[in-house]
Amino acid sequence: MLLAIDVGNTQTVVGLLESPGDNARSEGYSETNANNEGRVRGIVKHWRVATVADRTADEYGLLLFDLLRLAELDMGVVTGLAVASSVPQASAALKESARRYFAKLPFVVIQPGVRSGIPILYDNPKEVGADRVANAVAAYDLYGGPTIVVDLGTATTFDAISAKGEYLGGAITPGVDISLDALFEHAAALRRVELVLPRNVVGRSTVESIQSGVLFGFAGLVDAICRRMEQEVGKATVLATGGLSELLVPLSERIQYREPWLTLHGLRLVFERNVSR
Repeated sequence: MLLAIDVGNTQTVVGLLESPGDNARSEGYSETNANNEGRVRGIVKHWRVATVADRTADEYGLLLFDLLRLAELDMGVVTGLAVASSVPQASAALKESARRYFAKLPFVVIQPGVRSGIPILYDNPKEVGADRVANAVAAYDLYGGPTIVVDLGTATTFDAISAKGEYLGGAITPGVDISLDALFEHAAALRRVELVLPRNVVGRSTVESIQSGVLFGFAGLVDAICRRMEQEVGKATVLATGGLSELLVPLSERIQYREPWLTLHGLRLVFERNVSR
């Protein structure tokens, strides 16, 4: 089985995925949301932990061993590792951890020079984040193209994939958490609130007003950018991933599918394209 690691700016998602020939039984609920949406299959276990930029190679080794131990598994079930990282320091530590503790296993990091299987038409392809590459690879595998991927994480990113499977580019906006942090930092009279759906769009309190503005505002932002992208790439399938997708997808008029494990699936595909079976 493949141990896939997606290091984001705020959270790190670790997944244990079936590889070709595996006989593992995946968790029935792990790839879909409550409405049985999503096409990713073969997620055996998954974990979400806080990203610590200065975590050492030894700490990463301990973390991975402990996560498997929690699932009553050991490293013997792992046949390879794949990493996508938005944090350069974490990338270096994970490479060192793999060298120390997993030296006998195939190890793939999405970075320049790695075969992704998707042409990247950015002016400078090296600027495209590893997670965005993984998302594009997975989205085209699952839905074909044109496709738009909305990743609702620390930043909100939009990635467009053509009908030919080319990564065309996208858009980046501050994410929900970043926007809230800026609001509370610069507006002394406002306090932090729990981010849940308010009773009405017209808030009856400051808390509800903030909740309404953030959630419906970001849903509107997502829909507006997707509509404008479709004017350039054509009618597209729109899917969402990321930690905040569960909250925002029901409010969006353009998002058709939610794929919470999209990046992990992309990591599996890139791994298979770079490691002989």
